[in-house]
Amino acid sequence: MKKENKSIECCEKIMTKGHHHNYGCNNSGAIYGLGVIGALFYFLQSATSFSLVMIGIGKAVFWPAILMFKILTLLQM
Repeated sequence: MKKENKSIECCEKIMTKGHHHNYGCNNSGAIYGLGVIGALFYFLQSATSFSLVMIGIGKAVFWPAILMFKILTLLQM
């Protein structure tokens, strides 16, 4: 029971000076970062010019938005 209370306390939002903080319960940033690094390797493998490198970096950063756009277009939503 004591362990359950600690996990609830961990995930509660604390409001200080108008800002909401969530400590220790959000790992999606790390997962997104790993995805961006993997996408950078994928897109930059075949880049042979500066413009292709810049396009690859843009694709790597915005790939989740592009993926969702393609999925929603495919599902006609």
